[in-house]
Amino acid sequence: MNRVVLKAQDLDGYLTESDKAQLERMDALYREAMLSFSILSSSRSDAERRREETRLIDRYNEMGAFMKEICAAEPRVQVYSFTTPQENHGEASRLIAKLRDQRTQRQEFVYYTQRAYELLFNQAWGQAKSENKNYLIVKTPVALPVQNFAVHKIPNIDHEINETVMCVMLRGALLPSIIVSKEIQEYSSTGYVTPFALFKIKRDDTKHEDTMEYVLDLDRSYFKPEELDGKDLVFADPMNATGGSLVTVVKYILDLGVKPRSIRFFNIISALKGALRIVRAVDNMTVHTLWMDPVLNELAYIMPGLGDAGDRINGRDEDETPRDILQLIADYGANIANLYRSQIRTIEETVLRR
Repeated sequence: MNRVVLKAQDLDGYLTESDKAQLERMDALYREAMLSFSILSSSRSDAERRREETRLIDRYNEMGAFMKEICAAEPRVQVYSFTTPQENHGEASRLIAKLRDQRTQRQEFVYYTQRAYELLFNQAWGQAKSENKNYLIVKTPVALPVQNFAVHKIPNIDHEINETVMCVMLRGALLPSIIVSKEIQEYSSTGYVTPFALFKIKRDDTKHEDTMEYVLDLDRSYFKPEELDGKDLVFADPMNATGGSLVTVVKYILDLGVKPRSIRFFNIISALKGALRIVRAVDNMTVHTLWMDPVLNELAYIMPGLGDAGDRINGRDEDETPRDILQLIADYGANIANLYRSQIRTIEETVLRR
């Protein structure tokens, strides 16, 4: 197999001593929270449960304030709930709660994923302070007494989005990447449809967090380095746990001589450790995440997390017969295919032209 492998110890080498000390403190705070989890899971006393719920709320507020302090010192980590006005936080918090809930079924999970990426897009680009506006003149269905038109204005962000390439780390990242590309198309005055670069990368889930390996399969990746050079590269993956998959892909294309104008990574939830690793490892990188979770467990899953986002979006694959990218698109069904038809057509051309 033609592949590239990154090991967990390589990732930790990017962290500063200050990063490591902050992560250790966060681990200690979360261990205290887990004591409350145990009590809440087993207690039969209402009074005890209320006391422990109050203690847990206090602990989460402490962790949230600490993460906000850490991110304030690192402007390349943009957390929606830390950087937007207080009145916006309730919407994001409720959305994350629905995504976390194990009772949320697949179609509802996809719906909330779409909403999450709309919020992230607005955080990154939609609030542009540019005085220039793009005017949209829309023909409406109302034709009496004459054909009606409506005029709407939106921020002119063409200079920020019209050289964007969506970089997809397959499976769980496929639909989020399509959603962001659609948002870019809607905000572009020319209806710009992003090119797509497709990477097949998988972490070895038989290993633990400190021994994890990330394997980039070049034989099943579809991209041309020259089409990435000088462009704004955007990655969108619902979960950023360790940061290893992104760092593996980016370091590989940089080694090929690609010099991006900028790199952005959009997540619904990012672990603090994963976000810090990425911005320490990659220059010119910004992480945009709707929510930040404090720690990873020994298997490198985010805690409290929301499970395997790829499986919750795409459904689970059989180990012996994993679906390729075109099969995933087909399984999204007519509603998704019609909504994102320009993006899906571009992805299909990317795969088939190879």
